[in-house]
Amino acid sequence: MDYIILHVPHASLHIPEDIKSRILLNDTDLEKELLALTDRYTDELFAVQGVKMIKSEVSRLVVDMERFRYDENEVMSKVGMGAVYELTVDGRKLQYTDETLREILLAKYYDPYHNFFNNQVEECLSQYGRCLIIDCHSFPSKPLPYVLNQDPKRPDICIGTCEFHTPKRLIDYALEWASPYSVYLNRPFSGTFVPSEYYLQDKRVSSIMVEVNRSLYMDELNGPKTEGFNKTKSLLSNFINRSFRFIG
Repeated sequence: MDYIILHVPHASLHIPEDIKSRILLNDTDLEKELLALTDRYTDELFAVQGVKMIKSEVSRLVVDMERFRYDENEVMSKVGMGAVYELTVDGRKLQYTDETLREILLAKYYDPYHNFFNNQVEECLSQYGRCLIIDCHSFPSKPLPYVLNQDPKRPDICIGTCEFHTPKRLIDYALEWASPYSVYLNRPFSGTFVPSEYYLQDKRVSSIMVEVNRSLYMDELNGPKTEGFNKTKSLLSNFINRSFRFIG
């Protein structure tokens, strides 16, 4: 279990005041944007005692730690949502940015986060010879306007994989684990996070993404947890507690 790292990049609601002052939305619209984009409570849902978790302390509206650093490498930059967002979920201007401001934000938030993650993986490999990253997310029950996959039929659980970093045994286990629920592989979201120094470079680093439909555990219109929260947390704990068996 010591060689598992839980990655939670989108749970935070925190926007520092100096950044909030540059956002063009009024308070009501900003709250709606946060409700739409935040993987709320995933830091609680996926938490397992004794398992390391790395999470962003700022909202993805500040910097999205899951994106590639450079827009030319990031497909979501085409809809104004690269590492530094320029547009809202419905295509309105979120904030005014230029290359200088973008670099300031990346240097302050993105680079230290990724450097820390790279170091944590290095320590894990040095100590155990392997590392498993579980990329922890949630998603709305209905597709937001900006997403590439607009299929209205969405599963309870989405499993994301990488051909290089996700062992077949781990995929098979994930699909079996989620089978009491509706589960899709790599849709509506695909891929999984691996820090840059190891991405497509080191097979000792395994990774799998687990996305949970928000309707299972929260009121999507208003934000609070529902009665399904504890059941969903128990489901995820079961997955995490057994997943390390399938990467060796």
